[in-house]
Amino acid sequence: MAERFKDAADIFRSNGGTLRMSEAVQAGISRRTLYAMRDAGVLERLTRGVYRLASLPGLSAPDLVAVASRVPNGVVCLISALAFHELTTQVPHAVDIAIARGTEKPRINYPPVQVYWFSGDAFGKGIETQTIDGIKVRAYGAEKSIADVFKYRNKIGMDVALEALRTWRSRRRPNIKRLLEYAKICRIERVIRPYLEAMT
Repeated sequence: MAERFKDAADIFRSNGGTLRMSEAVQAGISRRTLYAMRDAGVLERLTRGVYRLASLPGLSAPDLVAVASRVPNGVVCLISALAFHELTTQVPHAVDIAIARGTEKPRINYPPVQVYWFSGDAFGKGIETQTIDGIKVRAYGAEKSIADVFKYRNKIGMDVALEALRTWRSRRRPNIKRLLEYAKICRIERVIRPYLEAMT
C-alpha cells in the first residue's frame, strides 16, 4: 500500500516531512493522492491544510509547528514566546501570534490561536527564526518578548511580566541594553526601568 505513495512521501521527506496542501500540489502531488495518503495512515493532518509524514518521530512542539505552517508570516509572541524561551511558569492556553497590522486574521480551527496585530518596529524587530521539527518557526527573542509582555501587562498581568523579567535577569549575561532598546520601541522604557534597577 505505502509503495504507491513512495514518490509523494519522498517529496515530503525532502521538505522536512511537513507540507501545506498548496505546497504539496505545487510539488506535483495531487489532492486525491494527499487524501489517499491521509486515509492510508501515511500522512497525519496537523491542522487544516497541513500534512506531515506519520512515520516521523513525534513533534516536540506540535502547536507551534501547526501555527507556523499555517501562518508563515506570523511571529510567536507574548506568553507563547515566554514559554518558548522558558521565561514563564504559565502554560499557554492558545498560541499567541503577532501579525502585521492590516493583515487579515488567519482562519485556524486548531490549535487555539490568539492573534495580536503589531505595527512598524513593534512587529518587525526582534524576530528570531528556528527550525523545529523541520518547520521554520518565527518567534520574538527573549528581550523583545519581555518588552511586549510589559506593554500588554494590563491584559496579561503584571505578575507574568515580572516573573519573566526576574527569570531572564537571573541568567548569565542578560543583555540589558537590548532589552531597553525593545522597551523603547514598545514605549514602556519608563515602566520597565525601575523594576530592572531594583533587580540589580
